[in-house]
Amino acid sequence: MSVHPERTYVVTGADSGIGALTARTLQERGARVIRCGLGVDVEVSADLGDDEGRAHLLREVERLAPGGIDGLALVAGLGTPTVETVRVNYFGTLSVLAGLRTRLRKKEAPRVVVVSSASSLTAGDPEVIEACLRGDEEAAVAAAERIIARGEGSSLYRSSKIALNRWVRQSATTDDWAGTGVPVNVLAPGIVATETARETMLSDPAQVKVLTTALPQPLGFPGPVQAVADALVWMIGPENSFMAGQIIYLDGGAEATLRGDGPYREGIRYGPAAMARMIFYSLVSKARPRRER
Repeated sequence: MSVHPERTYVVTGADSGIGALTARTLQERGARVIRCGLGVDVEVSADLGDDEGRAHLLREVERLAPGGIDGLALVAGLGTPTVETVRVNYFGTLSVLAGLRTRLRKKEAPRVVVVSSASSLTAGDPEVIEACLRGDEEAAVAAAERIIARGEGSSLYRSSKIALNRWVRQSATTDDWAGTGVPVNVLAPGIVATETARETMLSDPAQVKVLTTALPQPLGFPGPVQAVADALVWMIGPENSFMAGQIIYLDGGAEATLRGDGPYREGIRYGPAAMARMIFYSLVSKARPRRER
């Protein structure tokens, strides 16, 4: 069992579900946890759906952890067919991440994990996703409103998570993050037995049939919440020292079932510039005299 003595973590969405269990697991393993959420049983109560709430969270974390934070678990999210899902899931998450970057850099082994969803395996709305990736919150909200008007608001949750996945893949290896020693990765859980899930989608037998068809989980449906919390704890712990920009599907086998070997069948394709560099470095290496062992 990993132990995290004298490390300080921030967990958003810590007032329920995966976030609450992650915070408790970290505390049980010796860490100090700054729990953020909307409830009263948290250290920081803030709504990530607007600028005021995001700024309040950042101020409070700075006050509570002036020496910096060792890890950040961005768990907070909504699944409702409303524009708030886009505001919180994408823009709120990335606002907190950007705002706490200097706090993370104060520590020797900072780690970040963004919680996405295995629902991101299915198609989302391109207009919402592209507006998110441009950083245009108002355009993303306007696109979300059009989707809701068409009666397709349920796609906003997975669209916001697809956008998060893509942002991490684009940004995690840049100078701002991996280049300054701050690994950022994604954990994409399948459907797990949180209290909210049991009270909503898992309480309807017809909905369960739809979900198990859309997201087959060979290891069990629903999955255990503790498995997700344990993975998050490891991903923001010092042991996770050499991983950046990865999307880890903790989904009972759903991603492998749906994709098979598709993403890996053809291997990596390098562009002309990369090929030229590799050929050049290969020739340089061959031209150097070899040292005797």
